[in-house]
Amino acid sequence: MGDSHNYLHLARPLAPAPIATSQSSVTAPVSVTLQPQALFSIIDHASRRPADQERVIGTLLGTRSEDGTEVSVTNCYAVPHTETAEQVEMDMDYQKRMLDLHLRAAPKEVLVGWYATSGELNTFSALIQNFYSQQGEGTFPHPAVHLTVSTVAGQDVEANTYISAPIGVTAERAADSCLFIPVPHEIKYDEASKSGLELIAGARDRDDRTQLMQTDLETLERAIEQVLEMLERVSNYVSDVLDEEQQSSTALGQFLLNTLALAPKVDAEDIERDFNNHIQDVLLVSYLANTIRTQIDLSNRLATAAITMGGDTNVAGSGGDQQKQQGGGERGGERGGQRREGGGGQQQRSGQAGPGGRRGEQ
Repeated sequence: MGDSHNYLHLARPLAPAPIATSQSSVTAPVSVTLQPQALFSIIDHASRRPADQERVIGTLLGTRSEDGTEVSVTNCYAVPHTETAEQVEMDMDYQKRMLDLHLRAAPKEVLVGWYATSGELNTFSALIQNFYSQQGEGTFPHPAVHLTVSTVAGQDVEANTYISAPIGVTAERAADSCLFIPVPHEIKYDEASKSGLELIAGARDRDDRTQLMQTDLETLERAIEQVLEMLERVSNYVSDVLDEEQQSSTALGQFLLNTLALAPKVDAEDIERDFNNHIQDVLLVSYLANTIRTQIDLSNRLATAAITMGGDTNVAGSGGDQQKQQGGGERGGERGGQRREGGGGQQQRSGQAGPGGRRGEQ
């Protein structure tokens, strides 16, 4: 019989395999997109933390694709917590109430994960990650996204995103431990956010860190200047390539050709004529709007004046009637008085006639 040898084959897994528990979630790779407003909220939360607190945490809200591989973080809110070297405590009731209120205000958003203002991953991070990944009140069956944002003063802001996979031989061990897996992320912003970010970035070079709001004309002027700078940069590049001072790029040349092909072929005179016509239309609309506003204001004032004058006339008429009634009453009283005086004289005369008149008066 030949010699028999026993071997133990070990192979490193390509990806962490979830254990057979109901708490395990899918560890599919995801790509995370961060919106600037969420990052600003996190940085603001970090700047308001107590001096003795190293980091703050909060909940991430956003949208998720149907297969769960793409996550967009659009909003967040802070969650109170206390952390020491031995334990960590988080206000779970506050987290539930705030999540319910946010989902009522924005029904399209869902719970996607949580954030921390520290790049350190420890046992407490695993506990919080498992809380956000659980069934019912967590992101199950999708993995919870953990976002770390470094907010050290004087250093650049650095962001990293992770998902987790459960590790441990038993379900009890898997409940307080997990493996953080880095996932790619990207910061995207739309045109409206770009204008706000450029305005905020303008305060970087000022001593007082303030920036005044720009008018529409100033914004248009700045946009035109930026377009002129880009055209000048492209023109210099093309000139350098033609003069063989810079190496040419076929892909860049094709991109410039396609971009220039999108521009309409219009003469400068036609552009100037259309622009002047547009300005005239704008002025006409503005003139009509001012005329209508003036007419409405004038009508309101005339109506108010008519009501006021009509009320004064009624008051004056009623006062005249009262005066007439009072005058008539006075004249009637005078006549009555005269009659009484006349009657008294007659009585005196009859009294002087004889003793019978005096007895009658008595």
